[in-house]
Amino acid sequence: MKPEKLSDLKKELSGLSVHELTDICLRLAKYKKENKELLTYLLFDSDKPMKYTEEVKNFLIEDFKTMQKHYYYSTKSMRKIIRLINRYAKYTGSKEVETELALWFCINFLKYADLRTSHKPLQGLLTRQFEKIIKLLPKLHEDLQFDYQKEFESVVINASEQTRWVNKSQYL
Repeated sequence: MKPEKLSDLKKELSGLSVHELTDICLRLAKYKKENKELLTYLLFDSDKPMKYTEEVKNFLIEDFKTMQKHYYYSTKSMRKIIRLINRYAKYTGSKEVETELALWFCINFLKYADLRTSHKPLQGLLTRQFEKIIKLLPKLHEDLQFDYQKEFESVVINASEQTRWVNKSQYL
């Protein structure tokens, strides 16, 4: 079974009544958790994305605090947190929110992860987030670019001071 094109779906949906659209939305939300989360964001939080970002941070900080110290399990926990951050950032569709959450992850990575380890997958998580932020910064408004660039520089400097495997000249 092949799904229809988005333009065809849009035409079909425009011809439906409000009641039929409500039923379709509720049915979509019923079957998949991600659809329900997206619908919740669109209905309740889409007008204030930075408040939503703070809610996401408050929700995810518990995962950082309860993370195990062993490098294998901490890597699994970090991957889970990154997966959730990417999902919640996708709901907003905002590069500003995505940058904010990526920077927040890097700060908390430095705070909660075991930085003495030479476990490459754990190191790769931080370096990939740095690379992601570097790609996101040019897509932001100039004022936001300046603010986030300063914050990113301080995070990179902090990371290079705390670890042996982060080279600040590579990111600045």
